[in-house]
Amino acid sequence: MSFENLGLSVELLRAIKTQGYTTPTPIQTQAIPAIFEGKDILAGAQTGTGKTAAFALPLLQMLSTNPSLKKHRKPRVLVLTPTRELAAQVGESMQAYGRLLSLRSTMVYGGVNINPQIDRFKRGVDIVVATPGRLLDHAQRRTIDLSSIEFLVLDEADRMLDMGFIKDIRKIVNYLPKDRQNLLFSATYSSSIKKFADDMLNHPMHIEVARRNTAAEMVTQYVHPVESGRKRELLSSLIRGQKWNQVLVFTRTKHGANRLTKQLISDGIQAAAIHGNKSQNVRTKTLASFKNGVVRTLVATDVAARGLDINSLPHVVNFDLPNIPEDYVHRIGRTGRAGQKGEALSLVCREEQGFLMNIQKLLKQKISVKEIEGFQMEKSTTFAKKTPEKRTKSQWKSKSRESASNGKRGRFTQTAPGRTRFTQAPGSKKRGVRP
Repeated sequence: MSFENLGLSVELLRAIKTQGYTTPTPIQTQAIPAIFEGKDILAGAQTGTGKTAAFALPLLQMLSTNPSLKKHRKPRVLVLTPTRELAAQVGESMQAYGRLLSLRSTMVYGGVNINPQIDRFKRGVDIVVATPGRLLDHAQRRTIDLSSIEFLVLDEADRMLDMGFIKDIRKIVNYLPKDRQNLLFSATYSSSIKKFADDMLNHPMHIEVARRNTAAEMVTQYVHPVESGRKRELLSSLIRGQKWNQVLVFTRTKHGANRLTKQLISDGIQAAAIHGNKSQNVRTKTLASFKNGVVRTLVATDVAARGLDINSLPHVVNFDLPNIPEDYVHRIGRTGRAGQKGEALSLVCREEQGFLMNIQKLLKQKISVKEIEGFQMEKSTTFAKKTPEKRTKSQWKSKSRESASNGKRGRFTQTAPGRTRFTQAPGSKKRGVRP
């Protein structure tokens, strides 16, 4: 199968050739013809499999072959994404693929001045790539007219639901015409995604090119057991000892990302943090520095788990395991993209054993455990979760009899394992509970 066989125009074929694309990926092979046929789509695929091109290429072609006859251009394609980074990535891809077409696209997200976005809408656009919150703000201000939308794309729909955007999405849909084509793309499936798809899509075609909720197959995964207080020391040792030039590190909190970044810098490692409290300009500059090699280590919260598209990123490290198992899949999906091999390491302390078990249950596989010399856990403790020791009935009875010989008038009654109630003799006002 080639891109020519998919019925793409000469302009699009020339554009994707400059992007280095040679043959379509499985998701592109299945989705592009279905979109041309006008079908609603519910597509599931691992991150890094070419989902953006799968919907961008056919939509660009359909817009260019059926141009709007109205003098003032109103948006005809709406792409919703969960994060600013993903909106920027999708928007840049749209512009790159459609550079030889007479189409206008724009990106809309929060954290930046709203007035330039309003000015672009006034000049007219064909494609809008947006995050739900800022787009809803425009819709409520009436600075954007969504009455001519022909195609609605929900990219990384599972993440949007996880981030609580479902109410905003439903409000946005109320501004759209009912007669439209809907495309829903998601890296993972869940019961909430199925229900959402049932409400949003009209007899959709199901496309799934990878096992559900699985990590990218090109990614080698390891767990490094380590005491929680030595994680930073181990990370610095790995970066320096193995001479990593580019590594993406995930923490669970913004404060943790800032703290780890300062510690790595103090260790002599070029590092920078990216998370929701950073302004959009700072986030954009930090990402650019990481991509061009100025910053060696990027420390991020899950805001960066979606939308980061870095060519041949070799290493991803989970400094903290995520408490949502699906987020693990998205995190490590930043490496091993587009057929490239990658490595995902998780620094796991005893307190995170429950998170690890849930991740392995989701993946339906055990992740290889690899101890690092000099960073093994103390011998007095084990990496596996302990089962509380159980006492026999005879042990409980013996314990109860020993407790009764305290020189006071009264009796003990066992109320629970390890607890007995002492009742003083009649005539006394006091009653006590002895552990």
